[in-house]
Amino acid sequence: MTIIAAADGSALGNPGPAGWAWYVDDDCWHAGGWKESTNNRGELMAVLDLLNSTAQADEDLKVFCDSKYVINALTKWMPGWKRKGWKKADGKDVLNKDLLEQLDSALKGRDVEFEWVKGHSNHAMNEAADDRARAAATAYQRNTRVPTGPGYVPAGTSQSIMADSPVEASAVDSASEALTAVAPAAASTTLVSCRVPTHIADELVSRAQTQGIHPQEFLAEIIGRSLENE
Repeated sequence: MTIIAAADGSALGNPGPAGWAWYVDDDCWHAGGWKESTNNRGELMAVLDLLNSTAQADEDLKVFCDSKYVINALTKWMPGWKRKGWKKADGKDVLNKDLLEQLDSALKGRDVEFEWVKGHSNHAMNEAADDRARAAATAYQRNTRVPTGPGYVPAGTSQSIMADSPVEASAVDSASEALTAVAPAAASTTLVSCRVPTHIADELVSRAQTQGIHPQEFLAEIIGRSLENE
């Protein structure tokens, strides 16, 4: 059996508030995004999340995609980039290297067919993915709840499967994303959350990365020291 899906990205400004989504049917789809990113990163992330979400399905995968950049990157250009250490002809890193490396790993051992479809041409699955990617981008723009969807629901079941990918600092597109990505839980801890001004979030993430720890761990240390000094 083959899983048939559509994957799409959206950016309101490019760069700007951005979203990504993949769609199998109304009961099987997933979406997300960032406060600021690009359309191409959204397109790539949609495919990456689809691959990760279906990794345990043991089925072939067919992906409708309206991005020739994504299809060419994954089916034509990637071998050459890898041979050159993910470098372009000018010696600079290829764009979106972090996502492309993860996609390269996620594609190993998978039988995946990509088919290009023209965007906004009434292709039902592509339109459904586009609608959800744009809705995610709009939610980030308006600072409202992001409609993420049920995730991957294997045919004939009602249990969804969400992609379980580690959060890498290089893959985080904004300070808010880094702060809201949940750090591994330590023993006897409680997860709390709060809103902070953007400039403070930026500084927290920068200092945490300097120390090589998760932003939440760094914030917990600051709170702990502050309470001890009271």
